[in-house]
Amino acid sequence: MESSWLVILLRTGVQLLALPIYLLWYLGLWGPFCKKAFPHVMAQVAVSYNKKMFSKKKELFSNLKDFAGPSGELTLLEIGAGTGANFEFYPAGCRLICNDSNDNFNKFLYKSLSQNPHLQLERCVIAPAEDLQQIPNASVDVVVCTLVLCSVKSIERVLSEVCRVLRPGGAFYFLEHVVGPPSSWNLFWQQIYDPVWQILFDDCHLLRETWRDLEKAGFSELKLRHICAPLDTNPLKPHIIGYAVK
Repeated sequence: MESSWLVILLRTGVQLLALPIYLLWYLGLWGPFCKKAFPHVMAQVAVSYNKKMFSKKKELFSNLKDFAGPSGELTLLEIGAGTGANFEFYPAGCRLICNDSNDNFNKFLYKSLSQNPHLQLERCVIAPAEDLQQIPNASVDVVVCTLVLCSVKSIERVLSEVCRVLRPGGAFYFLEHVVGPPSSWNLFWQQIYDPVWQILFDDCHLLRETWRDLEKAGFSELKLRHICAPLDTNPLKPHIIGYAVK
């Protein structure tokens, strides 16, 4: 992805401003701090994000019940469940498996569960999304992933695990911020902020073309839309939303 001289100049300026954080990162101090602080930040961000994206999320999850198993129960795995910001959108009686790689989210997760008694928690799995070995093959009806694929090490491996744990006919729901369109202001600011953004926000990438990975993942059906999210932060506005059927 080519960058103009202005982008390079502004990116360098932002990196210079972030030198103290780069130093902490180099010394190995920033990572542990970020892992502990990030859940507190996300607990605040999730409230604001849900208010602005409420209608989008409500529409996205409106047909979850259509993928319930033969018994009528819906077993749902949420990858990167974080603070439990999606719980209010899940149907009553949903059997929930929560995954996250950062156990510092747990206290926020359980608080959200206490506020959503319509859900039944089956288990919590602390593991990278690329390695969900604790979850058996073809054992869940639905997998949900929102604002997670931006920060995983390998989207391809995550989607491979999604396909493994989903039963035939199950669905993968996603809502992710992605790289902006060519020559857009969104892309302009994403190119400037991306290097520092990754360090500040626990390896979150602004320039990922996540839809391409979804197209190559081998789903039998993919319903995907590009939207401009009603957010205040310009680099995060480009989103993809939808679901894919195994």
